[in-house]
Amino acid sequence: MGLHKLLRIVAIVLGILGAVFMALIWTGSESGINGLAYTAYITLGIVLVLVLIFVLKGIFEGNIKKTLISIGAFLVVVAVSYGLATGTEQLLQDGTTLSEGGSRWVGAGLYTFYILAIVAIGSMVLSGFKKLTSR
Repeated sequence: MGLHKLLRIVAIVLGILGAVFMALIWTGSESGINGLAYTAYITLGIVLVLVLIFVLKGIFEGNIKKTLISIGAFLVVVAVSYGLATGTEQLLQDGTTLSEGGSRWVGAGLYTFYILAIVAIGSMVLSGFKKLTSR
């Protein structure tokens, strides 16, 4: 039995279970809520496992050197962002405090986003400019 056929059968079974539990909820039975939640958890688990398997399969079948260079470049951007970020203890709305380290990681995340957004926008502009000038 192929993987496609097996996944199709699993999808049909989970779909039927979801429909049955949804019908139970509509009829007023609260037991349908737990069943629907467990069906959703099972579906999420299956999807996460399959995504992880196929991502790892794609990484090892492809050019591992390019993948490692990309991961390294991303880690360099995160390290630079962490170095640029400053952390100060903050009082949150619910009365708890955000630690200095937590504040620094939030700042690092923002700086990482800004750097990656600038790189992405710059590469799109450069690509468009090259396309216009090559005609």
